[in-house]
Amino acid sequence: MRHNFEHRMEIHDLKQVAAQVRRDIVRMVHSCQSGHPGGSLGCTDFLVALYFHAMKHNPQQFNMDGTGEDLFFLSNGHISPVFYSVLARSGYFPVQELATFRKLDSRLQGHPTTHEGLPGVRIASGSLGQGMSVAAGAATAKKMNKDNTLVYSLHGDGELQEGQNWEAIMFAAHHKMDNMIATIDVNGQQIDGPTKLVMSLGSLRDKFESFGWDVMEMDGNNMEEVVSKLADAKSRAGQGKPVCILMHTVMGKGVDFMEGTHEWHGIAPSDAQLALAETQLPATLGDY
Repeated sequence: MRHNFEHRMEIHDLKQVAAQVRRDIVRMVHSCQSGHPGGSLGCTDFLVALYFHAMKHNPQQFNMDGTGEDLFFLSNGHISPVFYSVLARSGYFPVQELATFRKLDSRLQGHPTTHEGLPGVRIASGSLGQGMSVAAGAATAKKMNKDNTLVYSLHGDGELQEGQNWEAIMFAAHHKMDNMIATIDVNGQQIDGPTKLVMSLGSLRDKFESFGWDVMEMDGNNMEEVVSKLADAKSRAGQGKPVCILMHTVMGKGVDFMEGTHEWHGIAPSDAQLALAETQLPATLGDY
């Protein structure tokens, strides 16, 4: 599928893409018996809506600068399966390359990297907690260059336990980075268990608002709401504050036996589990 960034897909088509992306995720992770399906499945609707509807971008003419187009930075880089699937399905590289996920000499490493030159990837994000700083830096550069496009980023809720995030959050508000939209995947799960047991995050709304951000919330697994709220977030740009979307999702969304548990944060399905998952995820666009 080649995607024109000026085209905005309708809800029905976005749902079709999301179904295929979820199928891609479980097949990719199963194929190499390694990877992170849980968060990938939970964030699928958001990334599909972002790349196929909300964002101004040009898959056919990717460059690292991104001048004149919206930028996206994946901070929680372990959910690379959903990122790679969305990039491929929107035209950044051939869909068939998804079959090389986590294989030797593949451009599709377990965590996104830049030295392989994979189109669509602008930062390495294997180490958690760094994406907010990168997004703030890119937003600053766009301001300096009088480039009126936007910077989007995605972060895990457990990832906010990393202190560097809060320095960047403070920086973005102080410098009025109102061209920046940061989305937090609030699924309440991380690798060792529920976030409330590992290290409680308290009220993320209160935290971001106290740091000077404009805060929104949305159901990240309802495509209609995701599309609507992304449009709302874009309308808030240029108002003097960076925008935070607290996105409530279900880890493992779309595969019933994976949903709502940290146990599927970073393990691969067996042959039988893949077969069961595939019965729940139709090949709406055709498999790679």
